[in-house]
Amino acid sequence: MAKRQELGSAPPDSFPQAMPRHRHATVALVSLTFVAAGIVLFRHANAAPTMLGAPAGAPAVEPTFTPAIQANPHATFHTSMGTFVAEIFVDSMPLTASNFLDLARNGFYDGLHFHRVIPGFMDQFGCPFTRDPLSPRAGTGGPPPGSTFVNLATGESIRRNADGTIPDEHTARISNAPGTLSMANTGRKDSGGSQFFINVGQNAFLDWFSPGRSQHPVFGKVVQGYDLIVRISKVPTQADRPLEPITVQSIVIT
Repeated sequence: MAKRQELGSAPPDSFPQAMPRHRHATVALVSLTFVAAGIVLFRHANAAPTMLGAPAGAPAVEPTFTPAIQANPHATFHTSMGTFVAEIFVDSMPLTASNFLDLARNGFYDGLHFHRVIPGFMDQFGCPFTRDPLSPRAGTGGPPPGSTFVNLATGESIRRNADGTIPDEHTARISNAPGTLSMANTGRKDSGGSQFFINVGQNAFLDWFSPGRSQHPVFGKVVQGYDLIVRISKVPTQADRPLEPITVQSIVIT
């Protein structure tokens, strides 16, 4: 049986970990037009600068990568219980944030259900098997193995591994505070994929830079509708699974 992805713990056995499987935004073309002495320069994001009317033999200009997103995007979650909005930290956690944004933009999360909620601790979401809210495999799935996405900060293409997971991004020291979005994993290295949790408690013991086995990097924070996150955590459950399925109908990235 595939190992479930869960978190650190409310008690020790409640860590948000994702189980591996065996587990619009508009990209703006930025045009800056400079007119000087009849010379017009057009610069487009992700393209080498091209100068019209440059003298013969002028040295070539090295191409530079311009990030597709100039400010942190926001994800609006439309759920069966209401709507909340989260800022996604492309600036400080580009790899993990880009992984989430790729999945959200491609509809991966649409129709999935929260499969594990614990009051005072966290709400966990993102397993593809939860399209069936009663699936016994809930918590064990992830993105397609070998699928790719673009790191929006660097332009690098990242390939998910054979389990559909990504490299751990242990860079920015952002704590698992209430309202933060954090990657679930199995407790093993590089085992995060699509599953994540939203903290409803001060869970610093889950920080990747804290002592202990739990290492869950934060990649976003709820900026609107946190009261809904708390309400979700308090719904009646059986074995932490909501008795009344809570659906994420869509996630809109702006």
